Amino acid sequence: MAARTPVLETFPALRAWQRKALVEYLRRRGEDFTAVATPGAGKTTFALRIAAELLGDGTVEAVTVVAPTEHLKNQWAEAAARVGIQLDAAFRNADVHSAADFHGAVVTYAQVGMAPQVHRRRTMTRRTLVVLDEIHHAGDSRSWGDGVKAAFEPAVRRLMLTGTPFRSDDNPIPFVSYERGGDGLLRSRADSVYGYSDALRDGVVRPVLFLAYSGETRWRTNAGEELAARLGEPMTQDLVAQAWRTALDPAGDWMPQVLRAADARLTVLRNAGMADAGGLIIATDQQSARSYAKLIEQVTGEKAAVVLSDDLGASARIATFAASEQRWLVAVRMVSEGVDIPRLAVGVYATSASTPLYFAQAIGRFVRARRPGETASVFLPSVPHLLGLASEMETERDHVLGKPKESDGFDDDLLERAQRDDQASGELEKRFAALSATAELDQVIFDGASFGTAAQAGTPEEEEYLGLPGLLTADQVSLLLTKRQAEQLAAQRRRTAERAAQPAGAPVAAPPAPMSAAQRRVALRRQLNALVAARHHRTGQPHGKIHAELRRLCGGPPSAQATIEQLEERIATVQTL
Repeated sequence: MAARTPVLETFPALRAWQRKALVEYLRRRGEDFTAVATPGAGKTTFALRIAAELLGDGTVEAVTVVAPTEHLKNQWAEAAARVGIQLDAAFRNADVHSAADFHGAVVTYAQVGMAPQVHRRRTMTRRTLVVLDEIHHAGDSRSWGDGVKAAFEPAVRRLMLTGTPFRSDDNPIPFVSYERGGDGLLRSRADSVYGYSDALRDGVVRPVLFLAYSGETRWRTNAGEELAARLGEPMTQDLVAQAWRTALDPAGDWMPQVLRAADARLTVLRNAGMADAGGLIIATDQQSARSYAKLIEQVTGEKAAVVLSDDLGASARIATFAASEQRWLVAVRMVSEGVDIPRLAVGVYATSASTPLYFAQAIGRFVRARRPGETASVFLPSVPHLLGLASEMETERDHVLGKPKESDGFDDDLLERAQRDDQASGELEKRFAALSATAELDQVIFDGASFGTAAQAGTPEEEEYLGLPGLLTADQVSLLLTKRQAEQLAAQRRRTAERAAQPAGAPVAAPPAPMSAAQRRVALRRQLNALVAARHHRTGQPHGKIHAELRRLCGGPPSAQATIEQLEERIATVQTL
């Protein structure tokens, strides 16, 4: 029996961006269409509505969805079935064709790369719409890219979807359009773009607070030399990478302290109205993941779910966790992209992977809004590169071909290591032994701005930030963070004044020490945030856009990483706007 044509009336109401993109798609009626939408915005619903439209009017007879992982194949098939589109998630290359009662199949990029001729035959047999989910994966390797191009060139329609920044390499992505800019470089061109800032304004995604933790780290090199560094301080790339790795060591104090803080934040969210809120720890490798799960059990008294690899058992564990009220999930790779667990609201970024693509995929797991006011909190090491990515969360990136590479020393190679399923140790681990690490809340990043002064783990100052209400709008988050920071600085001034007002005859207090560079930066960041907030209230412009404009005018990194001179220049500039 042939599959029935889906009924459009059974589809859920479309969001504004989906309606606009659908109208644009139907108006163009071209072979290729690329839609970029932030995680949680509803790309799957948008694609399935297009599939239903094209099946209904006879433009296509079949649908093929290409997804990155086996787990996402099942997720796609289940979502399609809910709206009357039957997709075969069990299709194998040896099957050649799907049964007649399916509208089509869901396959992985790896499947297509292994046998592109099978999928080309299927595409040529019936007029086909191909949905390429997270299309940047078609650039992962030449075999995948070439396979996708060979298999789906005969398709009547191709719909490319992505929810994360495009790639940083020079591998062209099949069926994506590129345009040459004024600098002579080719940039990807999307037909529909719905970014995080747009979705945040519409209440489609949650505001995300990044809580960056620094601290003292000590390790021993393979030559027997002991080194110490403060996480987040300026240093060479090698020292940053080793301090970072030391902080993430399960045997040190940094991870237990950060996990305790993250669990306290999760409790606040649950008590504030998100009763089923869950947490996710993203680990670098399997060994670390298992160790973090033990730490979580010690901190909370409750076992964590652990997902280590992309297999059928992992999919079942993710589904069980998603439907439960269990507090914590620990994963290496499986939950980094596309997996839908809307109740995830607290994250611990405990991995050394640092590409913009991987970071955006990971943060995308926490942003899906279920009701107004829900917020998300992500705990991460105070590493300059990560602070920059957190500050630039709203930045839209195109895929640029021919751009000179500027290696940061711990990017693609560490991402590759983070995604290995079976190797628990890397070269970096062999080069040194972690000795100790302690955690300290360095700053809170929200909407491109940095808030707060250093606060030791377990102190009332840290608790002030961990205890922020769980149900807040984006404007309320900015207001409360500004208030918390002002209270911190006022308390410091009171303590200084009390010491200076000691009665006669009391030991004479030493004169206050001059501000350190770190203290000066905090004071300048506070002043800059206050001026940006004042401009926001005058103009209605989002805080993040004002910060981005100051960076455009003055140059330099986000305020979380900016030098004293750069902060002073931005303060002077915003006062003239």
